[in-house]
Amino acid sequence: MLLAVDFELDVVWRFLFNPQIRHGAWVTIQVAVVAQLIGITLGVLFALMRTSRNRAPQLLSGFYVWFFRGTPVLLQLFILYFGLPQLVNNQTFTNELTAFRAAIIAFGINEGAYMTEIVRAGILSVESGQMDAAKSLGMTQMQAMRRIILPQALRVVVPPTGNEFIALLKNSSIASAISLVELLLASQNIYNTNFKYMELLVVAAIWYLAMTTVFSLLQAELERALAAGDRARPDTLFSRARAFAQRGRAK
Repeated sequence: MLLAVDFELDVVWRFLFNPQIRHGAWVTIQVAVVAQLIGITLGVLFALMRTSRNRAPQLLSGFYVWFFRGTPVLLQLFILYFGLPQLVNNQTFTNELTAFRAAIIAFGINEGAYMTEIVRAGILSVESGQMDAAKSLGMTQMQAMRRIILPQALRVVVPPTGNEFIALLKNSSIASAISLVELLLASQNIYNTNFKYMELLVVAAIWYLAMTTVFSLLQAELERALAAGDRARPDTLFSRARAFAQRGRAK
């Protein structure tokens, strides 16, 4: 028995650059980029807290990582978008918390928990004696962390950060659960009217593949640039320490 394949390739080409699809793809990129920036900021902050010798910041950072890595991002999204307005019970707050903003905040906070561990691993990958060497030159701990440790940790942090961003780019489709019209929901809205399910899903797949490919290439270029920088400046600690000491004497 022969099976008839009902798939119209011309529908794929017709909707590939449809305004709704392009808008959904743009929303997806915005959510992913802004959420990743929030995640990196929170990751650096909480990683510094986790590596602190003070017990209180360690516990706070540990709880943050434990909670947001231990619960599904969809649950966190629902808590933020549906749960908080009920607790706050303020119309202005409810109106301001749009699906777009809720998605960025929820994904950003969730990403921050993963970035905390990535940044912490990068910091721990730098030889501990470099902090002591930097302090011996008169740097404070924060100066040494900013000028010596974090720049060297960057080469360890960048690859998993790029992988996290690509995962976030795809996982942003979860925001369709709160009716944010990103790429997947835009495709669904179209196939709910023309019933061309497979064609519109292929359109979404093409856009996701295109976006992840572009960002993967950018990640690879950044990694090559960092590797080239390491080869050009192999003695990062002492070159930076000498520059800092010279600036201090100049003052």
